[in-house]
Amino acid sequence: MIEERKKKITENLISSFLEAGNISLELRKKGLKKEIKKDNTPVTNGDIEVNKLIINKIEKITPDIQIVSEESSKNKSNENLKTFWLIDPIDGTYDYINNRDEFTINAGLIINNRPEVGIIYAPAKKRLFYAYHEGRCFELVDNTEKKLSCYKLTKKGEVRAVSYSNELKPIIEDWHKKFNVTEYIKMKSSFKFCVIATGEYDLYVAEPRACEWDIAAGHAILENAGGIITDFDGKEIFYGKKDFKNTSIVLKRNKDLQNG
Repeated sequence: MIEERKKKITENLISSFLEAGNISLELRKKGLKKEIKKDNTPVTNGDIEVNKLIINKIEKITPDIQIVSEESSKNKSNENLKTFWLIDPIDGTYDYINNRDEFTINAGLIINNRPEVGIIYAPAKKRLFYAYHEGRCFELVDNTEKKLSCYKLTKKGEVRAVSYSNELKPIIEDWHKKFNVTEYIKMKSSFKFCVIATGEYDLYVAEPRACEWDIAAGHAILENAGGIITDFDGKEIFYGKKDFKNTSIVLKRNKDLQNG
């Protein structure tokens, strides 16, 4: 897919993401309706309404591309997808339910099993990020595009990591030691990809967990900003795997985390 079409698709989705963010916050303010899914994770009416809005918009602008969403069964049994959307309408549902601000709305466009377009909006933080090509990664600030390039914002010599838990498993501790991590914070949603792309943080490491829709949009954003995404063996991560399950993952701001 040519860059111009990817750019147009991305730009056409921005207003819908802002609208979806407003809806998510309004529903939370009124009081969310919650259910427990078969996998024992929560889903709210906010997840469902945001899912409907985003899918409806994507179906209009790319009717030729299949959609896989966390909150829909459609296409989840298809193991032959090459080019498709991965949507997580609310990533960080526990944060969403508990009035925290790191939950995100996500859509990633996979082309030939690689993420090329990503949009992430953190409504409570009013921060929106998107990317559609190498070197074309932005945060929308006061309706103006701010280009992201993984430029280090932390102090020289510091390595700030993000973790999905305050209690590190031994394998994650080993990775932190390998990269000389000086401090880390807990961050469960895809917002972690964005703050590494901005240079606010340097590293995230996780063993196989969650699903492809949790990371696709963030992968496109961080990689197009210049970041490095691999599994524990240093191999490239592809999408459309069986059951859309994730491999291990390592997110690095760049090769030299202490500088640059």
